[in-house]
Amino acid sequence: HSSKMCTDSILPDMFIELPFRLDTQLTEVMRLRVQSLQQRSQKRQEGERLLRANEAVYRLDFSKQSLRFSHWTVQLAQPGRLTIMATSQLWTPDLTNLMTRQLLEPAGVFWRAPTSDAPMQCYEADAAEFGERIAELAKVRKVMYFLFAFGDGCSPETVDCSITFLADK
Repeated sequence: HSSKMCTDSILPDMFIELPFRLDTQLTEVMRLRVQSLQQRSQKRQEGERLLRANEAVYRLDFSKQSLRFSHWTVQLAQPGRLTIMATSQLWTPDLTNLMTRQLLEPAGVFWRAPTSDAPMQCYEADAAEFGERIAELAKVRKVMYFLFAFGDGCSPETVDCSITFLADK
């Protein structure tokens, strides 16, 4: 008989889970940029995106380039909201200023409601499209940078975030 089994004899795709890591050096440099503008009473450059007090820079290092988005793993230790924005910019060590046009759409928005048994929630269509965009950029990048915005009681210490891809053989 010809009942097709779900398991193929082909090797299964390999899952790769990549953690988002806080880039303390880049975050610090961007904070110093904000401080120096404030101290000198200068305005930001046209189109420049300054780091806000509740934001930090995270990075994702790609070990493989040929990836397909699988899923997000976002854990908040307490109720709060995390917004993740990707940058199209390949930051160099001299850390050129971030421009608003270098932020990619859509952003990933994840939150946990104040009720104790509430599961993590997100805008699923946006999160999926965002993951696919990242996989697309991974083809030409070894590293990508992100702005994490923490809100509603959420902070870097209470967030654990990674993204999982299928690696093409």
